[in-house]
Amino acid sequence: MQNRLRSLRAEFGWTQADLGERVGVSRQAIIAIEAERHDPSLDLAFRIAAVFGRKVEEVFTNPHRLRKSEKPK
Repeated sequence: MQNRLRSLRAEFGWTQADLGERVGVSRQAIIAIEAERHDPSLDLAFRIAAVFGRKVEEVFTNPHRLRKSEKPK
């Protein structure tokens, strides 16, 4: 899952450890999510979005999402 964590953290002046503390996970978890090596749980994705005051869709994007012109199979 693609995300904007790095740019949002920079905007807020937070380190990976700061963000982890705010949402209740380790710095290593934030590193893995930022690097797109790990997808957060739905609960964690909502907590992350909330600390930035954003909708979850503004922080995380699904690279497999269908475009409007595509039809589901």
